[in-house]
Amino acid sequence: MKILLLGEYSNVHWTLAEGLRALGHQVCVVSDGDGWKNYPRDISLVRKTTGKWDGISYYARLLCTLPRLRGYDVVQLINPCFLELKAERTYRIYDYLRRHNGKVFLGGYGMDHYWVYTCTTTQTFRYSDFNFGTTLRDSESIRHEIADWIHGEKGKLNRYIATDCDGIPTGLYEYYACYHRHFPHKTTFIPFPIDTEKNRFCHTPRTSPTAPVRFFIGIQRARNEYKGTDIMLRALQRLHDKYPTQCEIIKAESVPYEEYQHLMDTSDVILDQLYSYTPAMNALLAMAKGLILVGGGEPENYEILDEKELRPIINVLPDEEDVFCKLEELVLRPERLKQLSAESRLYVERHHNHRKVAAQYIDFWTHTPKK
Repeated sequence: MKILLLGEYSNVHWTLAEGLRALGHQVCVVSDGDGWKNYPRDISLVRKTTGKWDGISYYARLLCTLPRLRGYDVVQLINPCFLELKAERTYRIYDYLRRHNGKVFLGGYGMDHYWVYTCTTTQTFRYSDFNFGTTLRDSESIRHEIADWIHGEKGKLNRYIATDCDGIPTGLYEYYACYHRHFPHKTTFIPFPIDTEKNRFCHTPRTSPTAPVRFFIGIQRARNEYKGTDIMLRALQRLHDKYPTQCEIIKAESVPYEEYQHLMDTSDVILDQLYSYTPAMNALLAMAKGLILVGGGEPENYEILDEKELRPIINVLPDEEDVFCKLEELVLRPERLKQLSAESRLYVERHHNHRKVAAQYIDFWTHTPKK
């Protein structure tokens, strides 16, 4: 099968491509590398700035690239905004891809209309990036996303593509819940792919019972409040103040991806995405290496995977005191670390191996009829 993957989020498409290639398929990934993360791709489309001349240059390179994006059996978009273009300019590109290829699929992998709409207008989730129960969170970034995806052109584009495309694979329970309510017959859940061969178990056993527990937290200043990193970091600092010799904080703040990975590899526990029900790519990559995740591990996550045995994730509520108590328990019971580390690796091998996930995509793409 000849497959085109357009756009990138946290290495999802490149990892999926590697799994597909291992199964004998021909794959082309076109992206900007997900910005500063600079993930691999086959065709690079990078827009340096949002300025006018960079925009003109980017659009010209895109038009020159379009003839290479024809004749594929399957095209999958990472998001309705799969290019660095204004939404109103993206319609024409989508229609072109639709005319000159076989089936077209829209990934439900992140911020989009159906995610924002579900979180802000329904009681689907007990909590999310946008709500605590019936209370909506309020911040400048959240107001911006609502304006774009509910009231703006991005939302219109999302509704257009979702209605027109052949199918919608989703990577987390939350995104499945959002899309399935609107498109039950063409939405499916497929776990995110992790290359478990390249990302080997590397967790170093504690050299002594008194060695400190090493907690890793990645900090993106622009998204700290939105992702709950601010609350997690406060709880972690409280923990260090109370147990200064029993825990160590390893922070990665605006560092290159390779350095980020090195810092993570030297840790025991990763704190990631306070408001999530489920682990996403960054957390899954850490779990593959044997780190223990403090983050999203709600019952819905295990249910959608049909996982009845493993419970490796330290699930936390979006509350500083709950985070503190869960972290304190790890410090006071460090003997749990070895088992949780092994279970974390097994969890990723069982559900997220990139070859197994790629086979699930092939099955979905093959059996979904073209509109």
